[in-house]
Amino acid sequence: MRYVLKPEMRAGGIPVMNFRTHPFLALLCLSLTTAGCGPNRGPEAPPPPPVIPISRPVVRQVTDFVDYTGRTDAVNSVGIRPRVSGYLVKIPFREGAEVKKGDLLFEIDPRPYQAQLDQAQSQVALNQASLTLAQSTYARDRAIGTSAVSPQQLEQDRAAVEETQARVKASQATVENYRLNVEFTRVTSPIDGQVSRYYLTIGNLAIQDQTLLTTVVSLDPVYAYFDIDEPTLLRIRRAINEGKIQRAKDVTAIPVLMGLQGEEGYPHQGFVNFINNVINPSTGTLAIRGVFPNPEPPNGRRMLSPGMFVRIRLPIGQPHEALLVIDRAIGSDQGLKFVYVLDADNKVQYRRVTTGALEDDGLRVVEEGLRPDDRVVVGGLQQIRPRMQVQAEPTEMPTLGQNQAPSPVSGRPQPPPPGANDQGSSGGTGPKNPGGKTPGPTTPGGPNRP
Repeated sequence: MRYVLKPEMRAGGIPVMNFRTHPFLALLCLSLTTAGCGPNRGPEAPPPPPVIPISRPVVRQVTDFVDYTGRTDAVNSVGIRPRVSGYLVKIPFREGAEVKKGDLLFEIDPRPYQAQLDQAQSQVALNQASLTLAQSTYARDRAIGTSAVSPQQLEQDRAAVEETQARVKASQATVENYRLNVEFTRVTSPIDGQVSRYYLTIGNLAIQDQTLLTTVVSLDPVYAYFDIDEPTLLRIRRAINEGKIQRAKDVTAIPVLMGLQGEEGYPHQGFVNFINNVINPSTGTLAIRGVFPNPEPPNGRRMLSPGMFVRIRLPIGQPHEALLVIDRAIGSDQGLKFVYVLDADNKVQYRRVTTGALEDDGLRVVEEGLRPDDRVVVGGLQQIRPRMQVQAEPTEMPTLGQNQAPSPVSGRPQPPPPGANDQGSSGGTGPKNPGGKTPGPTTPGGPNRP
């Protein structure tokens, strides 16, 4: 749609615009007449440097450690299988209960085996009678002498005694075998521990050395298996060879800590009792086993069970003095760790560091790159960049246990842009209007006002 301004004729033939009819033209003329009437504003003053909290590194004794995940396992685990075949007649245990060594778990029908035992005992008595007769005959013939009994007869008498003696021993062994079979009809627990459910019910046939009836696992102590990575293993061995870590005389002298899900820290203490002799080529790790006590508290339950997921902390070496800073003050730049520190002129400097283990209070060990008198930036990390002028606000090194107000800008320090470490950057100033004038508010009125 096109708008055409039609001039009206004033007396004398002079065309004039009608501003009542065309309000857009009136506003345009009004803005032109009022432009430039406002006051001139000079350049805005730069804002003051931001206030940034800084802290000195904490110096204290620490013990290096590495953390892993692992699984618990029973020291003893037994699959209960019958040693004789037969039908189950009793299952007196309660599923899932703790049992002692020798407690009855299953009973197989003993009648067939008891009958075999009675028969074998009768055979022993029969052989004993034969032996008594052979011994009497041999003694009588010897008393008569060779005048009435030939040497051949004496030899036969002596052989008959020895034969019956062997029969007695064989029958006695058969009795012992059948007695064992009768005992084996009572299936008992071979260890102290916790029994599982029964896999067969009463009346089912159990096959000798084949049918799995249930399982029993020991509960105290408990193993914990974990895998140590190859770089850490090599670092420990180099430290031992360099004399930085004292070599343990026995693996049982190496302490190990463990924590369960929902627990803070590593409250369970144990020791290493096995280190594997080969590294797994598929994972590049070495299997290690720790052993932990698992007592049953009064009126309570044991905390550890086989198969649990656990957290493992393996201390490395002896306690030593180290520098620590809050973990959030450490940034990462393409895999390289760094912190921001302030120089003598309160300018931010980029400092690369080598970090160590993270402590329970949120402080991380800094192995290289810091000095005890450095002023480390611990807050407002996203407001700063290298060479930036700031105002330092000294504070204690924050920890996870302190109730501190949250920082206005949270998060870890961000790596500087390329070249920021080599070129100076101006302080934190806002955008400026270079020499321009800000138009003042337009006021109605003027020579063209209708």
